[in-house]
Amino acid sequence: MSFVKIAELKEMEYKDILTAAKYSTEKMQKINLFETRNFFCDIYCLEPGQEQKVHAHLTEDKIYLVLEGSGEFIVDDESIELGENKVVFAPAGSNHGVRNRSESRLRLLVFMTPNPNFS
Repeated sequence: MSFVKIAELKEMEYKDILTAAKYSTEKMQKINLFETRNFFCDIYCLEPGQEQKVHAHLTEDKIYLVLEGSGEFIVDDESIELGENKVVFAPAGSNHGVRNRSESRLRLLVFMTPNPNFS
């Protein structure tokens, strides 16, 4: 394991999650905020009626945090409607997804580890 000295760090990165959000009437939008070999952090933007289809990641855990709106979250055989400031955990190997059944936009902060883009 290697450690980075504070003096070696680059300028601190930050993003504005309000201005980063992008919506499309065609499909759910995924906007990457940060990405390393170990994890990623995205914003998912869903218009009413849009969904992330139920799927699974064999070795990656995922967390959904509701920033705006409400959505139906599915993890394996369970589903629950959650609104702002609620968080859902989908462990590796679980079937999971989200649907926006409301009349309003749904904006999520999503974390996944390890990052499947570096597998």
